[in-house]
Amino acid sequence: MDPKTFRYAASHEWVSVEGDTAVVGLSKFAVDQLTDLLTIDLPKAGDKLTAGKTFGEVESVKSVNDLYAPIGGEVVEVNQAVVDDVQVLSEDPYAKGWLLKIKVADPSEVEKLMDHAAYEKKVAEDDH
Repeated sequence: MDPKTFRYAASHEWVSVEGDTAVVGLSKFAVDQLTDLLTIDLPKAGDKLTAGKTFGEVESVKSVNDLYAPIGGEVVEVNQAVVDDVQVLSEDPYAKGWLLKIKVADPSEVEKLMDHAAYEKKVAEDDH
């Protein structure tokens, strides 16, 4: 998985599309900002997501933060390894730490997300 090929939401979730399925995760920047993660709450397979709406939350020692669906679709798989041990997300947010796989409802939603360069620019601006 190459983060430079992903699309990103302003809320720091990433998407990697493989055919009609999208892998969704949380960016390294967001994970680093949250620091020590404690738990994560994710939807179940079969749940429907709507772009821009919350689909779960991640709790760290600092705060509880909502997770937002970067695109809409049906959850086809949840990464149980992250649910069982949220440190997997901390250690490898782009490969082992992916959160969901969803069947893409509207491929045009992916194109509305930021590419890697635009996301990096946003992160640099937010960090100042």
